[in-house]
Amino acid sequence: MEFMLIDNSFVFKSGKIHKVPATEGEALASGLMGFFEKRSAASFFSFMSNYEVADATTHKGYDLSKMTMAELYKKFKLGNDTIDFIGHAVALHTTEDYLNQPALPTVLKCKLYEDSFAMYGSSPYVYPLYGSGELPQAFSRLCAVYGGTYMLQTPVDKVNFGADGQFESIESKGQTCKAKFVVGDPSYFPNRVKKVGRVIRCIAILDHPIAHINNSNSCQIIIPQKELKRQNDIYILQLSGINKVCPDGKYIAIIGTAVENEANPEADIAPGLSLIGNVIEKFISVSDLYEPTDDGKSSKCFISKSYDSATHFESAAADILDMFHRIHGKPYSFDTAKSAAEESRAE
Repeated sequence: MEFMLIDNSFVFKSGKIHKVPATEGEALASGLMGFFEKRSAASFFSFMSNYEVADATTHKGYDLSKMTMAELYKKFKLGNDTIDFIGHAVALHTTEDYLNQPALPTVLKCKLYEDSFAMYGSSPYVYPLYGSGELPQAFSRLCAVYGGTYMLQTPVDKVNFGADGQFESIESKGQTCKAKFVVGDPSYFPNRVKKVGRVIRCIAILDHPIAHINNSNSCQIIIPQKELKRQNDIYILQLSGINKVCPDGKYIAIIGTAVENEANPEADIAPGLSLIGNVIEKFISVSDLYEPTDDGKSSKCFISKSYDSATHFESAAADILDMFHRIHGKPYSFDTAKSAAEESRAE
């Protein structure tokens, strides 16, 4: 399968759409901040860019495993608006909890954003050509390569566990399939998950790009929670015919956020709908969010979390890596995967 670069990354601030700065130079040119704030932000981005965990000379005396992110921001004299876009549009945090937690994870998330930006040139994001539906198709092909069987339209009638609580088998249409462990999403295991919230999503078909995004064919826009006096950010993803998800001349806008207005969830995405402009048609869904009640190590039943409202899939990727660690007892090694791919190409 192929991926295509998302043209730009934006943040909505003070009624305007701004490009998210990812480097020292971009911070100095950004319209998000005043002159003196730009210098502080540029110094902060320079520190993060140069920071290496194993090189104490890049730490400037800060122990980021103990110093909180709020304390690090204070050291660089950053204002609330700058803190807001760094935390939510660069580090991609979904709440303010990170401010009182050790700064190291956030700095590493910002470095990942900058490194991804440097790798692709104008944005840190990529998206599957022909849409996210290509992901299960690619998985089915890879599954076949390794001798697996991919069964479509196959209902799971029952999941069986032994007296010791460990997974034993799955029953479907009178047949039983046994395995050492099972992996699935929450819909298959209603008694082993807990509800943690709800998410509302909107897929809108447009005949025009979103205004004020520098003529981008594709982009992500984040509306930070504080901008709308909410508890959760709103995410907007625009795709176009270039991404092979719609005909040329048409655009797809995907809006997502956590439900806060239980009586009228559509009110939660109203700011996003206002931002994208007139729509030809829109499709709105509200879904419950679930998390597993145990890690699966004892039961041999490994359950993923529900997809959250973010359009950049960061939490989904983190969940996949966490599940790999739980299943195999060790973290996934990107270096090993890269070496295997290079060896395969050499053959």
